[in-house]
Amino acid sequence: MKITRWIGLMACFLGFSIQALSQSSQTDYLQEIKQELVKEWPKNRIINLVFHGHSVPAGYFKTPVVNTLGAYPYQVLKSLKEQYPFAAINIINTSIGGENAEKGAARFEQDVLSHRPDVIFIDYVLNDRGIGLERAKNAWVKMIQMAQSKGIKVILLSASPDQKVDILDTNSILDQHGQQVQELAKTHQVGFVDTYTLFRNQVKASTPISDLMSQVNHPNEKGHALISTELMKFFNR
Repeated sequence: MKITRWIGLMACFLGFSIQALSQSSQTDYLQEIKQELVKEWPKNRIINLVFHGHSVPAGYFKTPVVNTLGAYPYQVLKSLKEQYPFAAINIINTSIGGENAEKGAARFEQDVLSHRPDVIFIDYVLNDRGIGLERAKNAWVKMIQMAQSKGIKVILLSASPDQKVDILDTNSILDQHGQQVQELAKTHQVGFVDTYTLFRNQVKASTPISDLMSQVNHPNEKGHALISTELMKFFNR
């Protein structure tokens, strides 16, 4: 009985330690960027944040409506300006509706690195189902390595929901792609936001997935807020 209790306590401790480590990683990953964000003119400089992906970061809600200011890149900007009023921040959105990671990787140097970003956010999982795990992995690795060769910070995202896929099914193809991206984040020591789990947790807490979506595969502003709030954990002081 004592042994069982000891094992249980150790499991709880290890779980807490892993969670604390993950939170610490989010806090520390953009430390140099956060130091720049608090500087006042004339010591400050422009911070370029590039969002690279498909229709969701591009701002498509109920197609063909593009709600740019309601999408998570600009929700992040709004939160950043509330926290860093002296910062000069550019949000650069290179996302294209319908695109997958292979196409994103093909134009990465010309369309993304040319902006000299400080941080790049990559969000392609939702559309990578069409090219499969191996081809998607190669494309993500290419983008990560190209960014890191320039000393640029990278934050990867798993998928936002597709209502045709049961979000509670942890073996779905969206989960498989998301898990692959998470492993890439660990391997290359870059940031990661598990968007899919954020939405899944809402459903587990009895929020209908439709309450977070503007159409079958595009979040509404409330859904985008889940993503932006999690991304802000990298910037919070």
